[in-house]
Amino acid sequence: MRDEILTIKELASLLKLAEKTVYAMANADEIPAFKVRGQWRVKRIDIERWIEQQVARRSKS
Repeated sequence: MRDEILTIKELASLLKLAEKTVYAMANADEIPAFKVRGQWRVKRIDIERWIEQQVARRSKS
């Protein structure tokens, strides 16, 4: 499902990071996240693009 919306918990599991780390990244605008009534959410397609960008950026270094 391409327009799936993930919670911070689901995203943390996907990225294999602690939830606190993902919250901090969202608050710092380091990941493409948005709030719905005070709760962070992430579109799966946006995070997939972000991951690809991170990989590409790393490959150029």
